[in-house]
Amino acid sequence: MNDSHAKTVVITGASSGIGKAIALTLARDGMNLVLAARREAILQEVASECEAMGGTAIAVKTDVTNMREVENLKETAISFFGAIDVWINNAGTMAIGEFNETPLEAHEQVIKTNLMAPLYGIYTILPHFKERNKGIIINTVSIGAYVPTPFAASYSAGKFGLRGLDEAVRSEVKEFSNIHLCDVNPAFINTPGNLHAANYTGKEIHMSPPVYDPFQVAYAVKNLIDNPKENIMVGGAARLARLVHSIAPHFLGSAIARSAKEYFRKAEAAPITSAGLFSPTPEGITARGENMKRPSLLKRILKPSPSAFH
Repeated sequence: MNDSHAKTVVITGASSGIGKAIALTLARDGMNLVLAARREAILQEVASECEAMGGTAIAVKTDVTNMREVENLKETAISFFGAIDVWINNAGTMAIGEFNETPLEAHEQVIKTNLMAPLYGIYTILPHFKERNKGIIINTVSIGAYVPTPFAASYSAGKFGLRGLDEAVRSEVKEFSNIHLCDVNPAFINTPGNLHAANYTGKEIHMSPPVYDPFQVAYAVKNLIDNPKENIMVGGAARLARLVHSIAPHFLGSAIARSAKEYFRKAEAAPITSAGLFSPTPEGITARGENMKRPSLLKRILKPSPSAFH
């Protein structure tokens, strides 16, 4: 399992952001890549980029919230490459807004994408790995699996649930020493994710620094393929936030909510939009996204201005 070359890797959410960064990074190592996302034309372009970098890549249009399409993804990968070595559940989404002002169907779709889709992936690939007595499942979870995200409640629900799912299944397969379930937990990552997230706040949404490069996550994933570990954090802010929450969970959750309210109070107006939550959007096709130079959210939480508490 220490030779990452020529492994066959399935990556969901591969058309942009972290998924695209993972694909391009693994392509440099000559891996066989099976790229999955809803945006078929964009996905084909990513596959071509991977081929140009030395990998072998195929694009499989897949809605990961549909179990039949996830099964088709697996069967297509096996048909093309003979077997699968690594399955990366990376697709994710978010709906931002007050809990009751966010439509119920938006909450449901976020949970389908962030929790049920990885469950479908694990459920689909695990028998194949058991049959081969080896395989690696890597889940892009989030610091949001440890620290609540006010104004994105269903995101928190999905990520906390995914963390629990992974721990439970990992315990079940302990007897298979060469089957690994790995969680990668990034802090805020500079991707086009804001262009795809539903926004029910009526305000412009920008990420607050510290924001990390998606290729940091990609390199972490590459290291997990070479040396599987149960759980890794990406970004110092993720490690710090997890520590602070373990010491003072009520303080941190309340401080994040207050800081968010202050941000929304000052932010420019923006239209309500479901963006790419229910159907693909043409915007956002790069690995890296927009990084607005605004005061660090973490700094505002740990050393908030007096106005943040009024």
